Amino acid sequence: MEQSFETIYQARVAAGELTPDPAQASVLAEFDRIGGALDQPVKKGWFAKAPVPPRGLYIWGGVGRGKSMLMDMFVAELKVPVRRVHFHAFMQEIHSALHIARQNKAEDAMAPVAAKVAAEVRVLAFDEMQINDITDAMIVGRLFEALFKAGVVVVTTSNRVPDDLYKDGLNRQLFLPFIDLLKERMVVHELVSPTDYRQDRLAGNPVYFTPINGDTRREMADIWRDLSGGVAAPLILRIKGRDVEIPAFRNGVARATFYDLCGKSLGPGDYLALAEAVRVLVLEDIPRLSRNNFNEAKRFVTLIDALYEARVRLICSAAAVPEMLYVEGAGRFEFDRTASRLMEMQSAEWAQG
Repeated sequence: MEQSFETIYQARVAAGELTPDPAQASVLAEFDRIGGALDQPVKKGWFAKAPVPPRGLYIWGGVGRGKSMLMDMFVAELKVPVRRVHFHAFMQEIHSALHIARQNKAEDAMAPVAAKVAAEVRVLAFDEMQINDITDAMIVGRLFEALFKAGVVVVTTSNRVPDDLYKDGLNRQLFLPFIDLLKERMVVHELVSPTDYRQDRLAGNPVYFTPINGDTRREMADIWRDLSGGVAAPLILRIKGRDVEIPAFRNGVARATFYDLCGKSLGPGDYLALAEAVRVLVLEDIPRLSRNNFNEAKRFVTLIDALYEARVRLICSAAAVPEMLYVEGAGRFEFDRTASRLMEMQSAEWAQG
């Protein structure tokens, strides 16, 4: 980096681009530690020793505290090969690469997969590290051990302390060495801030838009740009050997249409996994519901239940206000609870709870 990360951060504060936050300031030295080590020239020659890579950084804390923002700022300043990727998307790529390696009869499928990653980057920056799938849990230990051995530096954000990763997961005792590895090779830093900047951006602003027309579509698009803060990519959720794709995702914010989530054969487990993976859902084009789209309506009820219980912030556009979405047909009475939840989820008090 041409200047210290702390200098870059303070310059943005002085310019009014950022609000000064002691919790964020407390982690700046860790970014400078990593950046300074990566700036050291690599000596060449027969007797030159490879530089010892710095310990990585695991930043965890509540949603909306600026973890991803700080990591993105840091990545933008690095002068070494770096890749910034959502953890779910990265693990999906690893599973695909392992499948190809096995088809090619590799004696140890993980070896060429990890070697390829290590050859392409010096820094891996993960957003939202969380592990819910047993297939991920059973391979991350060997994968990260190989990456660390190859000198790759890992920086990641998470909503969970390392000891809570894959909590209550199947065969979790086999996963525990990975947690020890993370704590050995990475500095674990909790970002404790009383301010939820993501909620602050929504405070006092509408989050339920009706009817569906050009104006509401533009408002939804503006909110998405503000919350996502950059170019999005699909989020692939691996659920019991199946892949569920969310069309757009960045920094804990997902965007999908009603059809994407309720027009397909998704079930409670899929919606629970989605609620675990995202903190804000921008859901567009909820139609009127009736006996004509009864199955889609049932899935919508299940989706709202999952989001409500996980306290995921919902921003949506719909054909009518909640109490008028489902006005006739089987299931109308049962929908009253969903309508009530949709109205409650619009309140600032619910979001802060």
